[in-house]
Amino acid sequence: MDITGFLASKRDNATLLGDYGAYRAQLSRRLATLRKKLGKTATKGKKYAAPLPLKAEEVGNNHELVHLQLLVSERAWAHAMHMRSVRSADTSRAKIQGSDRKHIISRFHKAASNATALLSILEAKDASKATDNNLLEARAYAESLAGAADFDKTAWADSLRHYSASHVIYAALESSTKKDVFRDFRVSHIDPSLRYGAHMSQMPRIVTIPTIARKWFPAEDAALVKAVEQLDPYALKDEEKTESGDSLGETADLPKEISWRSRTVPIEDVAVATALASVTKASQQLSSLLSSPHGKELSRKEKAAAYDSVLIPSQDAADAVKQAIVRLAADGVQQGDKKMQVLQITRTAVNFALIGWRVGRNRVWDGELSDDTETKRQKASKNDKPKDQKKPSTGRKLAKIRERVVLYDATLQSLDSMKELPGVAADSKFVSELEGTYLYFQSFKCLLLARSHSILSALPNALALYARAESLCSKSVAAPLLQAQIGLNDEAPTLNVNKHSREQLHKLLATEVIRHRALVELEAERTKAAKTGATPSRPLIENLNEYPASGVVDLDNIVTFPPKLEPVPLKPIFLDLAWNYIEYPGQKKAAPKDGGKGASAAGERNEQAPSKKGWFGFGR
Repeated sequence: MDITGFLASKRDNATLLGDYGAYRAQLSRRLATLRKKLGKTATKGKKYAAPLPLKAEEVGNNHELVHLQLLVSERAWAHAMHMRSVRSADTSRAKIQGSDRKHIISRFHKAASNATALLSILEAKDASKATDNNLLEARAYAESLAGAADFDKTAWADSLRHYSASHVIYAALESSTKKDVFRDFRVSHIDPSLRYGAHMSQMPRIVTIPTIARKWFPAEDAALVKAVEQLDPYALKDEEKTESGDSLGETADLPKEISWRSRTVPIEDVAVATALASVTKASQQLSSLLSSPHGKELSRKEKAAAYDSVLIPSQDAADAVKQAIVRLAADGVQQGDKKMQVLQITRTAVNFALIGWRVGRNRVWDGELSDDTETKRQKASKNDKPKDQKKPSTGRKLAKIRERVVLYDATLQSLDSMKELPGVAADSKFVSELEGTYLYFQSFKCLLLARSHSILSALPNALALYARAESLCSKSVAAPLLQAQIGLNDEAPTLNVNKHSREQLHKLLATEVIRHRALVELEAERTKAAKTGATPSRPLIENLNEYPASGVVDLDNIVTFPPKLEPVPLKPIFLDLAWNYIEYPGQKKAAPKDGGKGASAAGERNEQAPSKKGWFGFGR
């Protein structure tokens, strides 16, 4: 006999359909099917007669009859909600009045009457075979429908009593059974109406919903009080149990005020106060983790992941403030109202803290001055020495830099969004402090881009980017430091950048500018020499017997280095000196064509031509 689970599943369908009219039609079809199955349909051809009331014995024999009664009650509730949504969407009417309002109230009253009838049937536990939890579930459901009827009657006191009883019962069932269905049903369908009724009763928003429920709970009903305390002894006490077993006041640790720059405003919304208390607790845990010996051994990725425990409640706090502003605007509160101004200041402070934690996570993940392109050491065995891994390729280096640039782009976008918060543009001092921090992270982005160009050997581009980064960083050093704000800790890096970090970055950039200026000059000289087109002359060691015509000796070309492979003589050349005087076998003299004249002429020429002598006389 799962009453709350059955109702939750049906109302989830209403949420998916998005229309209470469609939900009502769905319930009607389901009700007709169930009546046919149980034999509860009217006979055709006969005059309509009201169905007989259910009996406890029938419910004990078949628990589906409970679902039949719940469907009837739920269909009436869906009808009322459909009419309310349709009338509320009509902007031509200020509010629901007249017959429409009476019709809506009558539907809620019908739903509550059917739920109360079911409760009276289940109270005969021997016949209905219902448990104590079944009775409490039926009571909580009936109280919620009665509260809805009084809500539309604007009977706020009666509505708060009914909704408070339903809230306390569901909370006790959740604590006893550890089932999430009770919490989900309570949060979705009970707490919003309970909060609005408390608001209309002039109760401050700082009061928590459990406190409101305990205040308006019908304590005069001794049987209900006893049943609730059997499930949870702390359900009706002004304290709640913590996970460690200790009991603390609900609002004891909630912050009562918040500071932004020189202003301190009270926190009137309990959802905002609860979220800020969660942020404070999470930030303290993060700070202790990062400052502990174990935290210092964590990798950058693990440290950045630890920031999620603070970012999630910080985002919840920002959403709570936004919802509070939307509620006030829906109530017709003007922007100049004091409550609205307090919420706007709270919004600026909370969003500033949220952006600070985002930037801090990016800083931890990036490592800032660390260089991912350096060669890492490889772990070795006990007997071996650590070995160096291979240097990463150019593509891998550029991919690492690209990831870091994305982080700084996100940081700069966060800082730009901070300027759009209420009251920031009018605070010139804060804007100047924020501009100095912006220049610091912008110079880091230029530094990474310069490294990428340096890896690609684009030295002029790298020099220009380094010079740009140095100029930005010098302005950041001269700018005032960002003052500490709510939620920021010194142990966990956030948006605050101290003077030492700025000066350290400026010193690094100045060094890189000087180094790359020298590299660019060397590259320019090398390019100039290549453009002259002159072929390289012989080394000076090969021209020692020649004096340069210009009187200038090229000392850059003394020897050929590294030496080139060239042929060299193996030994002196010796020629056969008797070649012209020895006759070898088989060699014949050519006979002269003109007889003796030719021979005498050749003799005369031989006598006139001196013979060649010496080692290198090539007289062949």
